[in-house]
Amino acid sequence: MEIRTFARTVLETEDLAVKLAPPREELTDEEPGPAYRAAEPGRPANLRFAPRSKADTPSILGMPDPAQRPRILHGFANHELQATELFAWALLAFPDAPPAFRRGLVHILQDEQRHTRMYIARVEDHGHRFGDFPVNGYFWKKAPHFLEPLDFICAMSLTFENANLDHTVDAAAAARRAGDPKSALVIDQIHRDEIEHVRFGWTWLQVFKKEDESAWEAWRSHLAFPLIPEKARGKRFYPAGREAAGIDDEFIRRLEKSVLLPPLRKKG
Repeated sequence: MEIRTFARTVLETEDLAVKLAPPREELTDEEPGPAYRAAEPGRPANLRFAPRSKADTPSILGMPDPAQRPRILHGFANHELQATELFAWALLAFPDAPPAFRRGLVHILQDEQRHTRMYIARVEDHGHRFGDFPVNGYFWKKAPHFLEPLDFICAMSLTFENANLDHTVDAAAAARRAGDPKSALVIDQIHRDEIEHVRFGWTWLQVFKKEDESAWEAWRSHLAFPLIPEKARGKRFYPAGREAAGIDDEFIRRLEKSVLLPPLRKKG
């Protein structure tokens, strides 16, 4: 099967089981085809994007509450599903990217499929089905700004997944405190995988950036607002995951100094 065929199926199908299924045969990349940029993914009706105001995931502080915990896990599953779709999107959008880069995208895509399935299983163990709660398309709204592979990895690998190196630590701890060790183990595994995904982004940042640019300058210049450095970290900052991913000390230090500010209150 061609990578293009696999990616387009993952991206466009409305059948969740098909979207989350690994390829049934070895993937080849002999016919990457022309660039194709989908505006949105195919999804079953109960997983189509709702306004973010109606689809916010509760804070992990709600983990002890049996009513909030499945909604939190459901939100995590949607994050992973968006990542699955967007890595498929990137394979279609950047057919001329280096073969090793495209192979890396395929590997991460399959990780994201597995992560989604893992979270869905936890939602179901809590008595709900994936699609029982509204979901947002926050990650997808950034896709129009991904004009080249470096834009994509700066947002996906080095911002969203970078931040998840913090979020997963706190979420796993919250699940354990809430008496849900099975969810904590799932989150721990995703944390370990995120380290490798961030490593992928960091490695290709060095390849794609201009020779006279620092990694920090290149990363910042390829982020489109509202993505800013503060979005690449959690409220608590854990440098160990970045160190394990191979990020250099200067980048980690500057990221640690980026402070998450509360949103401005709306007037009226």
